[in-house]
Amino acid sequence: MSLTADQTVDALRAAGEPTRLRLLSLLSGEELSVMEMSRILDQSQPRVSRHLKLMTDAGLIERFPDGARVYYRLSHDAQARRLIDTVLDILADDAGEADHRRLDEVRKEREEAAESYFEQVAPQWDRLRSLYISEAAVEAALERAVGPGPFERVVDLGTGSGRMLTLFGKRAKMSVGLDLSQNMLNIARANVSKAGLDKVELRHGDIFATRLPAGSADLVIVHQVLHYLADPSAAVAEAARLVCHEGRLVIVDFAPHDFEHMREAHQHRRLGFADGEINTWLVEAGLTPTAPIALPPDNEGLTVTIWTAERSAAQARKSA
Repeated sequence: MSLTADQTVDALRAAGEPTRLRLLSLLSGEELSVMEMSRILDQSQPRVSRHLKLMTDAGLIERFPDGARVYYRLSHDAQARRLIDTVLDILADDAGEADHRRLDEVRKEREEAAESYFEQVAPQWDRLRSLYISEAAVEAALERAVGPGPFERVVDLGTGSGRMLTLFGKRAKMSVGLDLSQNMLNIARANVSKAGLDKVELRHGDIFATRLPAGSADLVIVHQVLHYLADPSAAVAEAARLVCHEGRLVIVDFAPHDFEHMREAHQHRRLGFADGEINTWLVEAGLTPTAPIALPPDNEGLTVTIWTAERSAAQARKSA
């Protein structure tokens, strides 16, 4: 489906202003909050918000609230993305290059804050994870969602303390755990060894670029990781890339909530995810989602959701 002449003119008119082009260029890299874009462009938040509203109304970008913050990303509409890509491809803009340098600085600050947090909390990681939810209930539901196995290869992205590896590793011929925190990996190694698992690889690795072969795992797990990430949809796409024919991707994370203190206290970037958002990413990544499992807290706290998706034979042939 193509844009009509009027739709094309409206979209170009909405994009046709220097600040808006700079914003589109920034959003082509990842989803960003108004506060972050205002800082990068050195413009007031009301001014940036006005530009963003015009482009949202024109269908070029999408707005989504997350607790007290509002984030923006490029539209998922294929024709809108094609138009944006064409415009940005022919754009030669020194201001845009400077913006991306400042974006890199923002990313570096985020990464350093997250790295410092994980290195500090690594010894208490499993205890911290259980403050708001019953880990026993989550793991029991995970057991049902994953099934009895056996598995050829399990991949755990953002493995943390290695709990998912110790939970499912005995059913796998081979398991791989990736994490960016060396301190977490050291704890995972100790836990894996204590569990008597010898066919486990623990690697320093990036969830956005795992360097693992496509279709190499029949079970991929992303457990309580997405809410820390600047581009969770990209992480889902990379995780899905690893899923083989008739393999399964399992994502565990929080449902939407308004516990704003989680941002500063625990470095959460996103305050949970809606079922529709995760399912859209799974479908776009070539997987077929199954019904999500919601696990509300016993008392006041956070609801955990388990999302699962599979790759059918037809999908495997299409992606080959």
